[in-house]
Amino acid sequence: MFELIKNLTDKFGVSGNEEEIREFIKGEIKSKVDSIEVDALGNLIATKKGNGKKIMVAAHMDEIGVMATHIDEKGFIRFSNIGWVSQNYSLGQRVRFKNGTIGTVFFEEKLDDLKSLKLSNLYIDIGAKNSEEAQKKVNIGDTAAFCGPAELAGDMIISKALDDRSGCAVLIETIKNLPKTDNEIYFVFTVQEELGLRGAKTAAFRILPDFAIAVDVTLTGDTPDCKTMEVKCGMGPAIKIKDGSVVCHNDVRKLLTETAKKLNLPIQYEILERGGSDPGAIHLTAGGIPSGAISIPCRYTHSPSEMASISDIDNAVKLLKESLIG
Repeated sequence: MFELIKNLTDKFGVSGNEEEIREFIKGEIKSKVDSIEVDALGNLIATKKGNGKKIMVAAHMDEIGVMATHIDEKGFIRFSNIGWVSQNYSLGQRVRFKNGTIGTVFFEEKLDDLKSLKLSNLYIDIGAKNSEEAQKKVNIGDTAAFCGPAELAGDMIISKALDDRSGCAVLIETIKNLPKTDNEIYFVFTVQEELGLRGAKTAAFRILPDFAIAVDVTLTGDTPDCKTMEVKCGMGPAIKIKDGSVVCHNDVRKLLTETAKKLNLPIQYEILERGGSDPGAIHLTAGGIPSGAISIPCRYTHSPSEMASISDIDNAVKLLKESLIG
């Protein structure tokens, strides 16, 4: 599992620029599904055909990042965020543009009080001597992802983009190991989740499934002096009850809970007070689609050093696989 996630997180996939990660996933699964296609928005839809229930399973390919908005005469690059980007997490981090150009993020020297730090006070330094030299490598509108190669620390993976390449890994492993079932299953690797759950919305409208299950990360309550939350790394995948975008359907929650009990899997229950995920768009589509989610506990989300448990991810695969064949 670690090698798969490492390969997934290494790929460039800032929202709206998911081509590289999409091609990698396609190569991993194309021999294991009955059909595979890319829709107009860029979602990768892989289908295992059947005559039973139509089930949509979703995980988003995209990651947060930044976009170049201005290059000054000295070659320093101003930027805006793609998705929710923390100015504090960004400070001193390296970024990689889609063409491979590397830069570092730092703050204006005139800024005395870091408590008032904003993204508008930051810039990217790519080592250019002037604007002309910088524009040979970076143009206005180019996007960059944060650098954070995957490392293994005991049972924990440390990497950028575990949100949601860990979920993509769960879908890939489920596809590869799914027993024969009468259900017709649509595995959707969605785009632009970080910009408002956009890919999930269009894919759900196209598929019109009987119900949907998404796999994404969630926050935890297991770090020093953190906000109180039941979810902890290493204690099993979480079954989502609600987040800021959805109250999960009782039937889907029941399916996931009873499946976990059947397999004797450790599980947790997630109540996320803010933020949203793909079920938030799916459940409002075309008159309503019963939706739920399996969530992977993840520390330090939207930083270049997110952390998640290998055992939680492995158990998420077991839970999803068994839930789909019932």
